[in-house]
Amino acid sequence: MPTKTKYELKQGAATREAFGKVLVELGRSNPAVVVLDADLSKSTYTAGFAKEFPARFIECGIAEANMMAIGAGLASSGKIPFASSFSVFAMNKGFEQLRVTAAFPNVNLKVVGTHSGISIGEDGPSQMSIEDLSLACSLPGFTVICPADEIATVKLVKAAAEQVGPVFIRAGRLKVPVIYEAGQDFTIGKAIQLTEGRDVTLIATGLMVAESIRAAETLEAEGISARVIDMHTIRPLDREAIERAARETGAMVVSEEHLVDGGLGVRVAQVIAETQPVPMEFVGIQNTYAESATPEELLDKYGLVARDVAAAARRVVKRKR
Repeated sequence: MPTKTKYELKQGAATREAFGKVLVELGRSNPAVVVLDADLSKSTYTAGFAKEFPARFIECGIAEANMMAIGAGLASSGKIPFASSFSVFAMNKGFEQLRVTAAFPNVNLKVVGTHSGISIGEDGPSQMSIEDLSLACSLPGFTVICPADEIATVKLVKAAAEQVGPVFIRAGRLKVPVIYEAGQDFTIGKAIQLTEGRDVTLIATGLMVAESIRAAETLEAEGISARVIDMHTIRPLDREAIERAARETGAMVVSEEHLVDGGLGVRVAQVIAETQPVPMEFVGIQNTYAESATPEELLDKYGLVARDVAAAARRVVKRKR
């Protein structure tokens, strides 16, 4: 699909809702798909699968570590298990089991973390996962995916089901703008360039993709041409797209709803250092936990809106010049 020059961002569904819908589709088309949840099926939207396929749904209770080990066992038995919970519980509580029972034997387990980042809102810091991408990327063999909208979620969950090997998919609670058209193709490990740009590249993932598009429109009005790239796959990274963007624009901003220490920005910087060094800026959560507030208030306070992406772009373009 060709790069657009202008986007009309209309509100869509939360990526967790899209995950729930596509899970039912997968259940209908593939009897090997089974689902596990940890007492949060109404929130993770796995309840739809449980209703239609009760014999293929396992309620594990508030025991996320056990859920990961059970899921790994099912994967070893030839099933395609999707184990789901809030990201903070799936990754933080389940990490040891994911390491030993999924990553080490490289089994076909799909882990879906919902309510990721600080946009979970009023539930507060104990429920906010701001380390999940770095934890998932530290597990050898894991593919790590963070869709930007409902269409991307549907396509990438289907792709994950077809791919053999462990996968972590990050989904959110907040309803997000629709960026893609239904016919958009997605390939795991291949970024999507959304806008052209010659002065700076804005690489983003998850809900920060829409904010980067908005930032690019602001920058355009100021005479700064910004390329926007959706890095929906955090691992494996699209090294070619990163190197090409650095070479052609000479400056880069990476945005993510995650700690800047250990997230997408660190991984992109590694590629830049190895291939095409250019000035970089990082938009993300800076060495802190958030508090309880509305999602909009939190994203604004912690610098995760278009204004902050645009400001970082101005800084990095100035450094380039």
